[in-house]
Amino acid sequence: MTVEPSHHSSSYRRPPERKSMHPQIVRDLGMRIVAGEFAPGGRLPAEAVLLAGYQVSRSVLREAIRVLVAKGLVVSRQRAGVIVRPRSDWHLLDPDVLYWLIQSQPTGEFVTSLMTVRRIFEPAAAALAARLATQEQRQGIADAYAGMEAARTPEELLEPDLAFHRRIAEATGNDLLAYIGNMLSLALRESIQLSSKLPNTHALSLPRHKAILTAILHGDALAARQATLVQLEETREDISRILDSDVQAA
Repeated sequence: MTVEPSHHSSSYRRPPERKSMHPQIVRDLGMRIVAGEFAPGGRLPAEAVLLAGYQVSRSVLREAIRVLVAKGLVVSRQRAGVIVRPRSDWHLLDPDVLYWLIQSQPTGEFVTSLMTVRRIFEPAAAALAARLATQEQRQGIADAYAGMEAARTPEELLEPDLAFHRRIAEATGNDLLAYIGNMLSLALRESIQLSSKLPNTHALSLPRHKAILTAILHGDALAARQATLVQLEETREDISRILDSDVQAA
């Protein structure tokens, strides 16, 4: 990648645009690593090559590499260079890494991976929430569902739907589960937007979520787990229909 030099005055009122290069380098290298252009165990191009390609100072490039190190994508070693770490070491719940993963994978592959995670995580979280949620937390979940009911378009449905799932994770009383639920929101957003392509998405979504809410409000952990499993299975079927229709239309 060659970045064109900026053509502007060095006036203090217009600071150098090079400052914006740092996030661009992080994003570009991160995407290329996640997409497999630089394989685990392999090295990134030599520093001199990257400096010439991005046309930035050594300090800007090294700061970008430090960000990738913090995200678990690479390790920097003296004399060995910058080496891509195994995929199992990547911080996949980091919002940037997760976004790059979503962008680099075929939609069907990503959704399959996400639905597996959701089937493991969400039924257990709902069961815990049914047992442990405070009255205030139960009300928060109910409020999110009310927002879903009030939505008139798929776009209006998205945020309360995300809040519904996030608040269930928070209502487990477990900070780690709440964190995972929050980090999954980005991936969940992609899943919901995909399933919302169905013309009757609102009518399909509400009864499924109402069953989960009712079980949580009644403190019925078993029913909450089962209702979540049903919701996820039906969501998987919805998304499969959408992906199949997209393939046929292509």
